Amino acid sequence: MEMDRTVLLVDADVAKPDVANRLGVESEKGLIDVLLDEKLTLPDVLLRTDIPKLTLLPSGSKHVHSTELLASERMRQITLELSNRYPDRIVIFDSPPLLLTSESRVLAGLMGQVVLVVEEAATSQHAVKEAMSLLEANEIVGIVMNKGRRGGSGDTYGGYGYSYYPYGSDKTSSK
Repeated sequence: MEMDRTVLLVDADVAKPDVANRLGVESEKGLIDVLLDEKLTLPDVLLRTDIPKLTLLPSGSKHVHSTELLASERMRQITLELSNRYPDRIVIFDSPPLLLTSESRVLAGLMGQVVLVVEEAATSQHAVKEAMSLLEANEIVGIVMNKGRRGGSGDTYGGYGYSYYPYGSDKTSSK
């Protein structure tokens, strides 16, 4: 929706990095390497993708102390650099599931906004509430539902997966 903005996608799922692979990009060094080696800079590890205006910061090398590295002063400096150096860029951190790892809790504390992704019919309401309780009260939290299934006989508009069900039916509008 932000046609004039560039996006930097940071693969901060350091335990199971997959963003570079999904985008078909080869990466050797990334975020963890920058945290470990102060001589390595962000421009050294940023990768262009074949998607216009999308740049990737891969997760980099695996490290036994990744949580500590993500909680370090160096990481705080890197997040500040990302937000200050590129004020017109949208920076998105992809992190592991909040309830499964400590890395995502550490990262949430460094972010300006947090988006919680939940899977339809798989993520329980209890799990959503527990995840929300782990986030700081001052963080702006949005929730996105993914893997939604379209069902029923509603009218579909323009192939966008938007279904409309008349008032009084047992179905609701969904996107």
